[in-house]
Amino acid sequence: MVVSGPTATAYEWLYREWADDTGDLWLCVCFVRDVTPGEALRRIGVTPGPATDGFGFGVAAYPARGGTFLVEDGWGHVVYHQARTLSAGTRAAALFVTSDDSAFAYFADGRSITAFNLYDCRARTGTEPDRLLPDLRELEMETSYEDHGWTGAPVTAALALAERATGVHMSRSRYEGTALFGSTGHLDPYA
Repeated sequence: MVVSGPTATAYEWLYREWADDTGDLWLCVCFVRDVTPGEALRRIGVTPGPATDGFGFGVAAYPARGGTFLVEDGWGHVVYHQARTLSAGTRAAALFVTSDDSAFAYFADGRSITAFNLYDCRARTGTEPDRLLPDLRELEMETSYEDHGWTGAPVTAALALAERATGVHMSRSRYEGTALFGSTGHLDPYA
């Protein structure tokens, strides 16, 4: 098999960073092509600075190869719901995973290209729901109702898919580096 991009194992480190000891995971991220961390925060109405709402709800924007990687600390899925806005003039892929829900969305210049639940990639929506189909198959994600169940690692595969879709690579070394942080406490659903 010829691999055309990162595999699910490339983001195992990030999965482990956000999973707890019981395997529960709360993760919300967005990969944004050719946008700086400061610009990404500005687009979603976040001012860089310390968390001010007392709970620490916020988003960290990391410089990544090819653009910016956003990771949210909180339960509101702000960066997921703002992926359309973040994609203006470029591309953005976002995903969230909680103990009871998950989703992936890919936007290009404000247009929803494809979106689906990580555990049922067969029910894709968007203007071009099959655009990422070759990558979904290569990453062993369910792609048709003839598939007989999940064979891969949905979260790490979706992170690799986000990189493939946007061309933005987030490395562990960059993640351990400096990021801009801004509070999301003033944004829906926290406000």
